[in-house]
Amino acid sequence: MGGLWQIADMERDGQITDMDLASQSMHEYIGQGITTFDMADHYGSAELITGVYQERFGNTQEAQFLTKWVPEPGPCTRKLVRTAVEKSLDRMKMTSIDLLQFHAWNYADPCWLDCLYWLQELKLEGLVKNLGVTNLDAPHLRIALTSGIEVISNQICYSVLDQRAANEMSLVCAEFQVQILAFGSLAGGFLSEKWLNKPEPLDLATWSQMKYKRFIDVAGGWVKFQQILSTLNTLAQEKKCSIANIATLFILQAPNVGGVIVGTRLGKRDYLKDNLKLYELELSGEEIAVIQNAVSSLLPIPGGCGDEYRKPPFLTASGDLSHHISKLPAPYKVIEENGKSKILTGTVWEDLAGFSRAVMKGNHIHISGTTATHGDRPIGGDDPVAQAHFAIDKIEGVLQTFGATLHDVTRTRIYLRNLEDWESVAKVHGQRFGSSQPANTLVRADLVGDMYLVEIEADAEIE
Repeated sequence: MGGLWQIADMERDGQITDMDLASQSMHEYIGQGITTFDMADHYGSAELITGVYQERFGNTQEAQFLTKWVPEPGPCTRKLVRTAVEKSLDRMKMTSIDLLQFHAWNYADPCWLDCLYWLQELKLEGLVKNLGVTNLDAPHLRIALTSGIEVISNQICYSVLDQRAANEMSLVCAEFQVQILAFGSLAGGFLSEKWLNKPEPLDLATWSQMKYKRFIDVAGGWVKFQQILSTLNTLAQEKKCSIANIATLFILQAPNVGGVIVGTRLGKRDYLKDNLKLYELELSGEEIAVIQNAVSSLLPIPGGCGDEYRKPPFLTASGDLSHHISKLPAPYKVIEENGKSKILTGTVWEDLAGFSRAVMKGNHIHISGTTATHGDRPIGGDDPVAQAHFAIDKIEGVLQTFGATLHDVTRTRIYLRNLEDWESVAKVHGQRFGSSQPANTLVRADLVGDMYLVEIEADAEIE
């Protein structure tokens, strides 16, 4: 499928794309067999170009137009969600979006789940045909799915340089029948003959190149990258195709991949013919094994899928989030009272039993037993892993509000309804707290509320 992220790059100096020419190019792509286009509300004029296409040529059954909603971090409302979707519909001249993909900035702020629930309401209303996410990591994709949100796809970075999606993400997608839509599979054009046996570049021309050069550096540097290119080139020569074809096929044939998004600069047809070769090619098991062996020499990209937008190292064009967001607002409000600070998260239990989610006095933070509840809504279904992750997200949200992090936690206590869940929940604790290793106790207990499988409390101390 064609990715229109390049439109934003082409317009970054204030230039406006010729929409008639771009829509004509889109029409030609569709006629040649590239019938799906991926865009976003912030990809420059991409949605507007789609609207011009709709007006000039009308929508055909084989064409699909995917877009994304990437809201500013912080509080959201049902009305704001509707307004965002209606704006995209108006720009694209469509009555229903084929696939609306949502991006969340901060998992510790539970409004990301509110947005997905409200988007699902718009799906039931018919404004959205299918609901997807973008840059969601495996634990939070699991949270969304087990909480009843009907996500069918996750658009994430996936290439020979970035194999994060081949691990936990692939397992979650297989379990819940979610398709991976892979972007970055050509690493901004670096995975091509143009860069084979070439010196390391000093000046980079596009946002894509700036971004994926950071991936190359983190994966082991230019020398290791050249070794990967050499392996791909050998296979390309044997199959009489391009390095880009081999790199794309390697991801396209990976488990749970529903499609690969190749960058499309509408009006420039240089790579259309080459991309169409993908319909005629296939990698054998032996050829895939050769590439996997070469990939094993690279350093893994740190974190989970999408973490390049949430925590250092920020593998973005600028190396930080300055051209995406200005800051992350505190997830909760602090109430000052009698020489202490407290936080409420709005669950029914806080009012019923008269307790605070967290209290801070001096440099000590005490966080109450926390379950997978958001407002009056249970989260995570009957999945103890999803519930544990969401409970820790709430704890992290409290800590962020007080200016602390999970690394400041000194003690945790885990209460389980079912003792057989101990290992899976302990692994979640290890995943989230492993680098700081607070003191911990895990016990089986009869929890209040039949839907709750996990409850976690925490103490933290900040300097």
